[in-house]
Parts: sequence; structure tokens; C-alpha cells
Amino acid sequence: MHSIVPYEDRVHRQAVVDLWAVAFGSGIGHNEPRLSIDKKLAVNDGLFFVATVGGRVVGTTLAGYDGHRGWLYSVAVDPAFRRSKVGAELVRHAERALVSRGCMKVNLQVVGSNTGVVPFYESLGYLVEDRISMGRRVDG
Repeated sequence: MHSIVPYEDRVHRQAVVDLWAVAFGSGIGHNEPRLSIDKKLAVNDGLFFVATVGGRVVGTTLAGYDGHRGWLYSVAVDPAFRRSKVGAELVRHAERALVSRGCMKVNLQVVGSNTGVVPFYESLGYLVEDRISMGRRVDG
């Protein structure tokens, strides 16, 4: 049985870094795991969650809310725990946290090379929307 708990840096950091390396590959630039963790912690919004089994981190999700829309980021599940509802429960947990802050719509993006995860999100009620996602690095 797994538990979903708020991320605690001193307890979870290395395990999350290791999980993200497996789930997402090598960190590059703004997606480097330690940098992503530090930037999320600096926001201090309480929207970073880990799933644990026997104290071991087996999943993560970060959520964000800007007062208009919520976002899900870094939903990752250890390959040994996929298809065991860990991912679905992480998403639902983050959604509840967003709703409690007044969020009415949750968005997420899927990396183009990871289209195999689309059916998972569709099973949770997410739809592919007619949008163009754009981004720009603004490093100083």
C-alpha cells in the first residue's frame, strides 16, 4: 500500500532525483532535477507530493496554481509501480489540492516523445485540446 505525502527535502530529495532520472532521462537546463526541486521549494506553495511505499519514493507530482488555471508537472512513477494506481492517485491528490485553492481547470503538457502516456491521462478525464504550446527560455 502506498501513501501520498508532501515532499520533504531532507527526506525525499535524492530519491526524487533518482526517480526523475529513470522517468524523464537526464536533466537538461531548467529541467535538471535539483534545480527544479529548488525552484519549486522557493515558491513554498505546498503543491509538491510524493507517493511512498515503506518509506521509499515511488512517485511524484508537482502542481502549480496562478489563480486562473492549475498545472500538473513531473508526474512520475517508478516503473515497478506503474499500473498500480499510484499515478492516478497522485494526479487526483494534486487536483484536490488545486480545487481547495479555488482552481477550476487543470492543464498538463505531455512531451511529444511520450505519447504513450496519453491514454493514462484520458482515463482520468483529460482531453487533448486544440492548443499550440509555446515556450521561451528567459535565463538572465
